[in-house]
Amino acid sequence: MNKEQIASYIDHTLLNPCAGVNDIMILCQEAVNNKFASVCVNSYFVPLAATALKDSGVKVCTVIGFPLGSGSTKSKVAETKDAVLNGADEVDMVINIGAVKDGRYTVAGSDIAAVVKEARKCGEKLNKKILVKVILETCFLEDSEIVNCCLCAKKAGADFVKTSTGFASPKDKDGTLLPNGASEHHVKLMRDTVGEDMGVKASGGIRTVSMAVAMLEAGADRIGTSSGVKIIQTWDENLEIKNSRNPRL
Repeated sequence: MNKEQIASYIDHTLLNPCAGVNDIMILCQEAVNNKFASVCVNSYFVPLAATALKDSGVKVCTVIGFPLGSGSTKSKVAETKDAVLNGADEVDMVINIGAVKDGRYTVAGSDIAAVVKEARKCGEKLNKKILVKVILETCFLEDSEIVNCCLCAKKAGADFVKTSTGFASPKDKDGTLLPNGASEHHVKLMRDTVGEDMGVKASGGIRTVSMAVAMLEAGADRIGTSSGVKIIQTWDENLEIKNSRNPRL
């Protein structure tokens, strides 16, 4: 797999609350130079990114209900409409994690479905398909909950399921911080659950070539990372993705 091929799997991400205009412009230029799939920015910067990336082939992705997922469905729908009409091509929404932990999957599924419906409606007005990715925040979930979330996202018509925000802070009973990003186990579980009909995005803590390869081999077909340039610069063109559960590799 050459560098251009691996780049096409990367959502070049900058969601740091301290990021400014210059940071976003650099992000967009890096995405163009490396032919990344998209840039992922907070919604305030969607218009700026859309202008900077016009006719480049790089998509604009933003986040909805980020990073907690606990906003109302109406607020997520409003965020989606604003983002798409301002130039977003893809929206990564955080699932209602509290509803999932309660076992209220009908609520979680309705939340996803409302965002998908709004994204589709706004996309039709602009004559383009808007991708919806559902962030599960897997570090907070049991395997059975991950499976049920994936099924909710699939039933709601979402395009992808995604592992993490990268902003969660899970702790054990003693208050020790636990891992909060993507894991091979969770990616494999998600891929096995959604099959070949949906995408799987691995995000959170993916900073090296070896980690990117592991996620692709586990079944991911998008990688959300702020280390995309580093991964491309250190990529070995002779690397092969082996035993992949990713149907697109």
